[in-house]
This record gives sequence, structure tokens and C-alpha cells, in this order.
Amino acid sequence: MAHPHGFKYGDYSNSNARPASELNEKITQEEKDHFAKKLQEDKGKQIRTPWHREGSDTPPVKRQRSAGAMTKGKLLTTPSRMLKIILPLVTTDHNTDRKDIEPLALLVHPQQPISYLERLIQAELPTIKDKDGRERQPNVYFRAEDSMQEEAEPEEMESTPVSIDKESLSQQDGEEDFEQVDEIRIDGKTQKTGKLSRDRKTPEEAEELRGGPGKGGVESYSGQGHDAPADKQGSRKFVRWSSSTEIGDFIRDAARGQEFAIEIEGAPQEIRVGVPSFADRTYYLRMRLRKTSRKISSMADIKKECDDLAKNAAKNVARAGFAGIVGWWCVVYYLTFQTELGWDVMEPVTYLVGLSTLIGGYVWFLYHNREVSYRSAMNFTVSRRQQKLYQQHNFDLPKWEALIEDGNALRKEIKAIANEYDVEWDELDEEKDEKVQHALKKERKRKEDKKKEKDEVDEDEPEHEEPKEKKDDK
Repeated sequence: MAHPHGFKYGDYSNSNARPASELNEKITQEEKDHFAKKLQEDKGKQIRTPWHREGSDTPPVKRQRSAGAMTKGKLLTTPSRMLKIILPLVTTDHNTDRKDIEPLALLVHPQQPISYLERLIQAELPTIKDKDGRERQPNVYFRAEDSMQEEAEPEEMESTPVSIDKESLSQQDGEEDFEQVDEIRIDGKTQKTGKLSRDRKTPEEAEELRGGPGKGGVESYSGQGHDAPADKQGSRKFVRWSSSTEIGDFIRDAARGQEFAIEIEGAPQEIRVGVPSFADRTYYLRMRLRKTSRKISSMADIKKECDDLAKNAAKNVARAGFAGIVGWWCVVYYLTFQTELGWDVMEPVTYLVGLSTLIGGYVWFLYHNREVSYRSAMNFTVSRRQQKLYQQHNFDLPKWEALIEDGNALRKEIKAIANEYDVEWDELDEEKDEKVQHALKKERKRKEDKKKEKDEVDEDEPEHEEPKEKKDDK
């Protein structure tokens, strides 16, 4: 009987039809290499996805919740000058639904006390039982790196996962131990895989963990934040802060270190929060100042041109007034000594003209509510001329004043933060133009002079009111 595929019984030309006893059991080198390659690929896949093999025998209810890949908190700033704290809170529960929780975001004001932030965190945590079996909220402690830690005693120092430089696997030769290494060459590329060591990190890894806006710390009194190089210091000392301290003061002192820690009672480990650098803290303020400076710079040229024309016009008016006085003197001299009118006629004329001029000038100052002085008259003339020129050149004066006020307010706030971080801030880097700096400085000087005048008036007023108060007391 013929085989349906054309093979005859007893025909062993096809290897699949041969008995096992007649097969060649020798393994060739090609097969060995293929098997080793497949084994290495499988181990590489296991290392890249360790959750496929680690903890598979542990019931889900016994696992801790995880906040995804986030292991470190962030401290960010918002355009509204608030502080946004993102914390990867990890809790233990007995739910069968094992969904990863999302990191907790809290919005606080720098002037609020630490106790306010403590209450917000406690509201998101489950209760714990004390020794008597009563449920209560877990305590939350805030600790920051001590700026005077160099003078501290060694036994009080707390070790941190930072180690000395070591040779990368990309520079080593030989076979890798897939169960121990932190790096592995897969498909010709070095990748960070496997069980990462928890007891030490290289300075480069430490810098990567701190890197990014809101993740990095600042080196002592530098304000560099995540821009600072990785700290190779093997130990740091943390001190606990009182809950009555303002959050802004706490952040200011913590900025001298690299991070601060939030310790939650009953939690497996503390939460480290990277301190923002001066650049991170003032990012939105500096961006707004740059935007405002560009608008001021575009309007500064038009305003300067109008102001120069107005000042020249006021000077021309003053010159014309001087020329009129000289001309009047020449006319009086000629009529008095060169004509038949003589002094008898010109004396009452000059008297009446001079008195009329004096009365008219006094009425003018009185009507415009101005101080009787040459400077006041010049300022009034310049102001009137400026208004006309602004209208002719379509210059929006209220918009200019609002921009100048906003620019000075932003500059003042950035200066205050720079003082907190003990850093030097060059405002010209943000304002980008000396015209803008000059305009802001001019407005600040004008406000300071106005404030001084107001203070002088306020100091004089109580002296006049004291007799009246004494009279009322009687």
C-alpha cells in the first residue's frame, strides 16, 4: 500500500520517518551556538521584564502598592507662585484589586506652616494602631540636610546610596552574570537591567536620579539645583524641622542641600524630595519678565522719541519767554529815553504790565494746582506736549505704565528669591536691553521720591492734629 505523500514503508530517506535508534545523536557546534544564543536572548528578556519571574508566587494582597516608576518626590513651582509637591505615597492594604496608585500632588503656599502640609499628607494615609490598639493618624516628620554637617560627629551621619566611581560594564571584558549585574550588553548595546543594587549608586546614576526640573538639589549656597554636579559625598546628616516653620523658610534652608526627606510613621522607607534650584524656582517669573521686557523694549524707542521732542518743545517755550522779556525791556527803554513819552508815562505802564503779569501767573498756577516754580511750569509744559505726541504716534501710555509696574514687581520678587538662595542674579540677562533696565530704574526712582514726599507730609500732619486731640480730651 502506497503512502499518501509518496513515501514507502521502510524508506528512511526522510529523517522524520526514521526510528529514534537510528538517528544521529551527535550535537553539532552550530546547534550549540544556536542554543546558547537563544538562551542569552531569553535571559535578556527576563532581565528587561523582571516582573515575569520575580514575585510570581506571592499573592496580590501581600504586595505593596506602587506609584509606578516614581521613587522620588518632586517640588515644583507654578505660575501662581504656589509650590506643587508630588509625592509617591506607598501604602499597604488588603484589596484584591491591585491597581497602581497615582502619585499625590499637593498645592501649598510658601507662607503656610509645615503643619498644614503635614495634615494634607495625613488625610491621604490610612490609620495605624498604637500600643493600646487605638487607631490614629500616622505622624509625619520633615527632615532637611544640615548645612553645618561638616562639623557634626560621625556617629550621627546617615549613609546615602552613593558610591565611588566604578568601571562601567561597557568597558569590561568577559561574560556577564545576568543575576547580579546592573548593566548588560544586549544586541551590542549596554543597558541598565536586572536587579539594581540598592546599597550603592554611582555618581552618574545619582546625578541622573536627581536630574530634571524639580528633581535636583543645590550644592551648598550655590542655588544650582539639578544643574549642580553629582554629589560624591558618601554620607549626609539630616535634621528634623518643627511643624510650625513656614514652608518657604524650610525650602530655603533645604535648598542649600540636595533634597529633603519626608518620614511617615509605619512606612517602609522615607520619601526623598528633590529641592528645586533657583532657576527652577524662578522659571515662570523669569519667563514673564522676559516677555514683559520685550514689550517694553518695543515701546521704549517711541516713548524716548516723544519725550525728547516734548523736552525740546518746552525748552523752546522757555527761550521764547526769555526773548519776550528781553524784547519788552528794549521797548520800555526805547519809549522812555528815545521818545517824548518819557518816564512819567512809562512808569505807570511798566507797573501795570508787571503787576498784571504777576497776577496772571499766580492765577495760572492756582488754576492748575501747581507749585509756583520754574520746574513746575516746565514739567507741566513737557507733560502737555507729551500727551499730544503720544496721540500722534499712537502710543498707549496706560499700557506702558502697566508693563513698567509688572516688570518692577517681577524683578522685586526674583530678587527676593535670589536673596533666599544666596545667589547673584544679573537682571540684564533677563531684560536683554539696557533701555528696559533704564526705564524700570527710572520708574522705581520716581516712586521712591513720591513715597519720600508722602512720608514727609504724613510726619507733618500729626503735629498739627495734636492740639485738636488734646482739646477733644479736655
